[in-house]
Amino acid sequence: MSVEIHWSDDDKTVTGKPGQSMLEVAQENDIELDHACGGACACATCHVKIDEGTQLLGEVSDDEADRLDDARGVELTSRLGCQARILEGAQGRIVVSIPAWNVNQVRELDS
Repeated sequence: MSVEIHWSDDDKTVTGKPGQSMLEVAQENDIELDHACGGACACATCHVKIDEGTQLLGEVSDDEADRLDDARGVELTSRLGCQARILEGAQGRIVVSIPAWNVNQVRELDS
């Protein structure tokens, strides 16, 4: 089984598998998503917004919630890309956006 994941900032639609995080999906598909801690839930640089399909992802853990407290521009749909994992048996579509300040930060780091 797989889930369709649309990255609205890149206007790119890819496939994700159960157990994969949004960060892993991004890395496999050349989508720029900062991850200063390497995906260890020790920072908030992989902050994304799940615009559609939140029910296809695992719940927010206490550690993730603590890190999101440090993120800028947090909304109800905010998740850490390294922690937002596709549930087993999930089917459907997830729409992900990267907050504008985070996109700009990645571009500055690449310069």
